[in-house]
Amino acid sequence: MTDTPDVRGAGLIRAGLLVGPATAVAIALLVAPLVLLFRYSLNQYDATLLMVEALTWENYATFIQDPYYREVLWVTVAVAAGCTALCLLFGMPIAYRLARMRSRWKSAAMLLVIIPLFIGGSVRTVGWMILFSRGGLLDSLVSKLSPGTHFEMMYTPWAVVLGLVSITLPFVVLTLQSVFESIDVRLEEAASGLGASPARAYWHIVLPLAMRGVITGGTLSFILCMNAYGTPVLLGGPRFEMMAPLLYYEFSSNNNWPFAAALAFILMASTFLLTALAPLVVPKRYRL
Repeated sequence: MTDTPDVRGAGLIRAGLLVGPATAVAIALLVAPLVLLFRYSLNQYDATLLMVEALTWENYATFIQDPYYREVLWVTVAVAAGCTALCLLFGMPIAYRLARMRSRWKSAAMLLVIIPLFIGGSVRTVGWMILFSRGGLLDSLVSKLSPGTHFEMMYTPWAVVLGLVSITLPFVVLTLQSVFESIDVRLEEAASGLGASPARAYWHIVLPLAMRGVITGGTLSFILCMNAYGTPVLLGGPRFEMMAPLLYYEFSSNNNWPFAAALAFILMASTFLLTALAPLVVPKRYRL
């Protein structure tokens, strides 16, 4: 027996009343700190009082006018974009292979993807430090193969990129795998029956259908990399600046809370704007 519109409407109202309070609390806990942070960003810094109540855009103007801060933002965007590209480059074939696996080894392969998520980002970063540093595993191996030659990648952009890729790659793989599994394998079989090679079927059938998942996985990786703190600090060193470490330095060492708040908002706005524009890069025929 079908419910009448009145019954369905009453059910929606009851559901709204049950969910409403929790939703309101969640929104308040999210919005209130952002409002306070934005208010701080409009204050002025004082060496003695730390912060003076004001309504000024001076902190934002300082960021825009100083080429140093603009370069830090550019480096952050470049690193995040590079990490995202690498995660998609390696993550898409891995996810596709996992989605199409039907052997008993699929669980073991999935475990290999998931295991890094059980290890904290800082722990993994320390492992990269042991691998990349002077006298580390790679340096020792290179020295044995070629005496007098040293290998050191610590405190370079590549070290930061590899460290961030190791953290975000599992998220991209898991996101894409679920999308690939939702695509009917019979479509590929039909394409193969019509003479299409596996590569052609992938590029012309599977990839367009999975494009939303590609955008989602890429967006997730980009957001995580844009806001990364520990990996740039430990693998990049003090000379490699990104927005999150700079923000923390202004807040904790310089005690410049207004400027740090402005940096936080600029970072959030840049991340939101770039992720919102990302789908426009995808050809229109792939936007399902």
